[in-house]
Amino acid sequence: MNIGMALTWSFLKRAKRVLIEDDSREYRGVDLLVAGSHIADVVDGKSESSRVGILVPTSGAFAAAAYGVWLAGKTIVPLNYLSERETLEYVIDDAGCDLVIASKKLIEHLGYVPKCKKVVYLEDLNFKSLPSPRLPKWTSSEDLAVVLYTSGTSGKPKGVMLTHKNMLSNVAQVHEHIAIRPSDVFFGVLPQFHSFGITALTLLPLLFGCKVIYSARFMPKRVIEGIKKHGATIYIGIPSMYNALMTVKSAKADSLKTLRMSLSGGEPLPRDVSDRFFERFGVRICEGYGLTETAPVTNVMLADEESKIGAVGRALPGVIQRIVDPETGEELGADVDGELRIGGPNVMRGYLNLPEQTAEAFDEFGHLRTGDMARIDAEGFLSITGRIKEMLIVGGENVFPREIEEVLNAHPAVGVSGVVGQHDPMRGEVPVGFVEVAEGESVDSDELIHWCRDRLAGYKVPRRIVMIEEMPRNATGKVLRRSLSEMLD
Repeated sequence: MNIGMALTWSFLKRAKRVLIEDDSREYRGVDLLVAGSHIADVVDGKSESSRVGILVPTSGAFAAAAYGVWLAGKTIVPLNYLSERETLEYVIDDAGCDLVIASKKLIEHLGYVPKCKKVVYLEDLNFKSLPSPRLPKWTSSEDLAVVLYTSGTSGKPKGVMLTHKNMLSNVAQVHEHIAIRPSDVFFGVLPQFHSFGITALTLLPLLFGCKVIYSARFMPKRVIEGIKKHGATIYIGIPSMYNALMTVKSAKADSLKTLRMSLSGGEPLPRDVSDRFFERFGVRICEGYGLTETAPVTNVMLADEESKIGAVGRALPGVIQRIVDPETGEELGADVDGELRIGGPNVMRGYLNLPEQTAEAFDEFGHLRTGDMARIDAEGFLSITGRIKEMLIVGGENVFPREIEEVLNAHPAVGVSGVVGQHDPMRGEVPVGFVEVAEGESVDSDELIHWCRDRLAGYKVPRRIVMIEEMPRNATGKVLRRSLSEMLD
């Protein structure tokens, strides 16, 4: 089974049902079948490469474009329209795309047309005419479905190769773990060029007949109004989005009462954000975990597992997780920190054009080296404690930035924080905190250092706090520690 076949079957079964509603229109199953067939015809006629770029904002149009490429038996390369031009063109070249399917409005907004042999605009295609009848081209479940480029927090982006099996397996794993219902209505603002956006907000609802509402831009008030208007039952966001929703003054305690599940991923969920969101709306945020390399979801906390708040849930069905000593590879016991390694049908094939980095990414068991420090308790709940590469060694003691950030984020005047290490001749490294103050609040660095001193061991207290207007982030909202390190003087 490949994704094109699976989606065709799903759309045929739901030909008259509205499956997608975005900022401009609705899409029934038949609309997606027709649009996908037209796009597949274009791909057949204009692309000789096995990979096709998609430069379209979060919308039903992205879903239709991806479906069309899969119908044509090719691999999609979702393009990050928030990247700078140089990075965007590097990805197109590295992936070997000779065709980009784009939104004309988005191109006008960017102010340039990315270099590629051919660019086809969706607005120029006639979707009202009947397309030529076609079945999905045969591709194996082991063939590539998607090449997703990592956000490039260090060095150039790497193309993560995900097969049809990887993607369909992960959709099935998520469906089983969180018990998706056909009556569920998803509300999505995450970009579909991100793995979370493709798997959880595109394939998951469309393959199981759920309706999905897309909004191309995240506007907190509009999101709350949209959830209420459409009776959305599942909302998926990142922590900064949940934090922003709490700034909507017109929102009432019951504004989100239709939600049965609010999922958070992309970066660690601060405990303070989780607690305040629950107090404000009575909705528990369920934190999840995953990587682009795992298609992406591997763990999700369920709403009835409140006693484990702070963890990211148990592993999804079929996902293997081991905690090992990062130096020796020796497997560690329960509640011991070590490197998390992951196996399962959802784990990537490797990195495009990077055989050496692909080999380094897997251990002797074929399990992915995540680079994340974590622990698993006796009941199987996973907690992420930091990144191996981000670990600081302060006077011989291991310090993870996330622990310090959790303390800083708990201060009522802190919007978001980031912690990096700075060289110190006496202690090797010392932690330095960067803070973006919450809107309408004020605080100085001395107060925050005292706040940390009351809550952390002395060697973990930041040597200094730097106040900045806006935290550097990547396209999915994750704080870029590399950029913070470059700000150190």
